[in-house]
Amino acid sequence: MIIAIDGPAASGKGTLAKKLAAHLGLPHLDTGLLYRATARALLDADGRLDDARAAVAAARGLALTDFDEARLRGRAMGEAASVVAAIPAVRETLAAAQRSFALRPEGAVLDGRDIGTVICPEADVKIFVTASPQTRAQRRALELAGRGEPADYAAILEDIRVRDERDSSRAVAPLRAAPDAHALDTTALDVEAAFRAALRFLPAAG
Repeated sequence: MIIAIDGPAASGKGTLAKKLAAHLGLPHLDTGLLYRATARALLDADGRLDDARAAVAAARGLALTDFDEARLRGRAMGEAASVVAAIPAVRETLAAAQRSFALRPEGAVLDGRDIGTVICPEADVKIFVTASPQTRAQRRALELAGRGEPADYAAILEDIRVRDERDSSRAVAPLRAAPDAHALDTTALDVEAAFRAALRFLPAAG
């Protein structure tokens, strides 16, 4: 079974994907980490985030797992990843790796912004997770504060709005729900409530 979970930043898609993967005993891929890792590699090499050739080379050098998530999380890396993700050649490079992961014999759970529309349009279950910008900013602020990082709510809310616009308007693989995706608004849901809601989208055997 392939499960595709898409949605904007801080909507709860990553947490939901991890819980569903654990529940079903399937491997999970947070595709956003691929773009963050690409951006991190560019920054570590003192490169420019908009250097398409260097970004593609960095993307080709990635493994799909065992990321140092501590270096990839945070507001700055999220913004950097959004810039890199807008480069068509980078998306093309990483798309093949994501599809290969999804086509494992046992299936997989993938979360990102174009899984149900581009990477796995044939997915058995597609879920598009949303939440209000204000709720998402509050969640991200709490997440950053929990890691001891600066958490300016107003700045985070502005970042989220900028990222939403960039992700939704980019020429290649824009953020949007697949026509057959289940909509899940998590604005008023905690983690467990969102998980229970998502379980209803699975086939009866799940």
